[in-house]
Amino acid sequence: MRILGGLVLGCLFLPLLAAAADAASLDLTAAVVVVPAQSPPRQQRAVKLLLDEVEARSRVRWTVAHTWPEDARQAVIVVGQRAQLAEFSAALPENEIRGNDRPEGYLLRTLQRSDRTASIAVVGNDERGVLFGVGRLLRELRMRPGQVSLPGDMRHDTAPAHAVRGHQLGYRPKTNSYDAWDLDQWERYIADLAVFGSNMIELIPPRSDDDADSPHFPRPPLEMMAGMSRICDELGLDVWIWYPAMDEDYSTDAAIARSVEEWGAVLKHLPRVDAIFVPSGDPGHTRPRELMRLLEAQTAQLVKLHPGAEMWVTVQSFTGEWFAEMLELLRAEPTWLTGIGFGPQTRITVQQLREQLPRRYPIRLYPDITHSMRCQYPVLDWDVAFARTEAREVINPRPRAEAAIFAQTIDYSIGFGTYSEGCNDDVNKIVWSLKGWDPAYEVEQILEDYGRYFLGEGVAPPQAFLQLEDNWRNAAHAEQTIQDTLKTWQAIERSAPPALRRNWRLLQPLYRAYYDAYVARRAAYERDREKEVRRVLADVPPGQSLATLDRAEQHLALAEAFPVAGDLRTRVFQLAEALFQSIRMQLSVKLYDAIEVGRGANLDTVDVPLNNRNWLRRELKAIRALTDESERRARIDELVHWDSPPAGSFYDDLGVPNRQPHVVFPKVDHEPGYRDPLIWPTTGFENDPTWRISWCTHLDTLYEQPLRMRYEELDPQAAYRVRVVYGGDNDEVQVRLSTEHPARPIHAWIDKPRPLSPVEFDVPHEATAEGHLELLFESPPGRGGPGRGPQVAEVWLLKQ
Repeated sequence: MRILGGLVLGCLFLPLLAAAADAASLDLTAAVVVVPAQSPPRQQRAVKLLLDEVEARSRVRWTVAHTWPEDARQAVIVVGQRAQLAEFSAALPENEIRGNDRPEGYLLRTLQRSDRTASIAVVGNDERGVLFGVGRLLRELRMRPGQVSLPGDMRHDTAPAHAVRGHQLGYRPKTNSYDAWDLDQWERYIADLAVFGSNMIELIPPRSDDDADSPHFPRPPLEMMAGMSRICDELGLDVWIWYPAMDEDYSTDAAIARSVEEWGAVLKHLPRVDAIFVPSGDPGHTRPRELMRLLEAQTAQLVKLHPGAEMWVTVQSFTGEWFAEMLELLRAEPTWLTGIGFGPQTRITVQQLREQLPRRYPIRLYPDITHSMRCQYPVLDWDVAFARTEAREVINPRPRAEAAIFAQTIDYSIGFGTYSEGCNDDVNKIVWSLKGWDPAYEVEQILEDYGRYFLGEGVAPPQAFLQLEDNWRNAAHAEQTIQDTLKTWQAIERSAPPALRRNWRLLQPLYRAYYDAYVARRAAYERDREKEVRRVLADVPPGQSLATLDRAEQHLALAEAFPVAGDLRTRVFQLAEALFQSIRMQLSVKLYDAIEVGRGANLDTVDVPLNNRNWLRRELKAIRALTDESERRARIDELVHWDSPPAGSFYDDLGVPNRQPHVVFPKVDHEPGYRDPLIWPTTGFENDPTWRISWCTHLDTLYEQPLRMRYEELDPQAAYRVRVVYGGDNDEVQVRLSTEHPARPIHAWIDKPRPLSPVEFDVPHEATAEGHLELLFESPPGRGGPGRGPQVAEVWLLKQ
């Protein structure tokens, strides 16, 4: 794995890199690394990281010395804490290395130049400062076989803006790749995150909301957990544990004692633990007062086993009643509790949470960066074709969106530990890591550093990653943008040598680019086939309804009989195999033993229908069974005009952004960088192969937030009916519909109709008497869990 991830990068031989180094660059090929003789172990580990990564990318192994070389022409890289560098004062004057004195900060500076030789100082304020200074140097270096250089003079005097910057790395079956990694791969990945400024890793204990075993595990979970804790400790990174309270009942002293014993057996095995982070939900279902009793007991044990360790808890998934109870408990300010986590399924925004919490408790963000739908921060306005195929845990570089989410939430916290369930979100981790160090980092610069460090100088420009994100801002059948993205990545693929083509950080975006392009080709093709079906059904000759149904069914079969873009599909499967061989990424249940299709195994959904052929076949079969010709013609007419009601009536497809003109969205002074689902109605998805495509998308609202629609220029004299399709993934949530001004019921609380079908209701005449109508869709207040609302798929307002 290390060869594939590091040394092979030195094989790059691109025309751009074949030219001689720029005259302003500093040649560090023959540099010596000077370190204090009494460097502590973690500092030595940082120096080893520097040597190993340079060698992996350039085949150059720098030597280490404890004295300044006598040859003034030799380039020197001095690495150490400021307080340790006094012994080199003759060559390294104190005023030359004076910088900030903040924790984890560093000074990275070019001290002198003579032709293309130089002295470079990596001066840390503490052990971590040395590590992060080394990481910054590695990101700045230009490395190719036999040569190492640095572009021009450099001075970075910096320290992190946020105290907590890390990522959850769970060794468990639910992840799409992590469960197959052994300690060497974990060490590599954790070091990569440290290079980009991460200072903590969050582990998951053997018992969580997961299977106890995986067919991919190379080691038992507790043994792996201990090994990962050791790796973090050697690098000097904090170790957090995401520790869910999994028992059904903690209401008795005996139950708490059993839990303390269970957790203690895990904590004793770990070389380092700095904090426990307990989700109150997802998973978790313990009443707040019982949960707090449990955590107080766990804290007493924790600080004995790991002195100084902290206890944190989230306020996730609570009902309204339990949320209020939790806030009341927190306002009593228990001294054993360190802070509060803000994660998915929290009822209020992080700003509102900050306003309601005692100031003594800091907030740590727990942002979901790994999922694309049915999650805390879904892809906005995602096309249903992508949602049906690529699904929830797809390879998902979203640099602009993640930067916007960071900007809108970070000021209310001391930092973050991201929620991740695999390496599909690798780019997003790096965006959060560097933004956490310095929020002023531009997305393009982050991507430039990412591409240079992991793939090589000039291989994958920032725009290539941004194009992948832009693919999802378009309708899938708008092929040109998506095909242009594929061309960009195909050009990168062609220019890469064989060794680089085995690098998973190249294979991932290639897989996404080919997959997107295949979906786009199919979406356009199958959309056209359905247009032909509608054209046939729109012209039924007298007495020819059955023959027309025959012709329509023939057109429906074309998408399956004559599929398109077989070359793209083949390449998708080849790249899936390459990713499995490279990092054991499990993109299929059938081929690679992924835990389930919804956990990143989107190779198994690559051919899901992207038009309504399954639903249409069922409808056409029902029409064929009718014995009356006029009835058959009437039903056919309903199909043809499903989404185009007669004049004076209106139709909204609420899952499609440009087909929801009557939905009321919040009014804001300026468009936010990311529309928070706690405030804005958001497109949601449910993939049922028997449903119409329009039923597979809907608008979601969360918790007590209603969904509003407004109609203007109605006929005050006319009567109206509303027809609605209640879709979504949560059949248990009831829904109510009323008019808002004046407040009139249209229907009381009802269960969502299943099997799914439209339902109709009369609109009170007084609600439209002034020529306009305001509809209010609601779900029951006080619900916990994900809090998804009425989930409305389609709405017609029909003039009678």
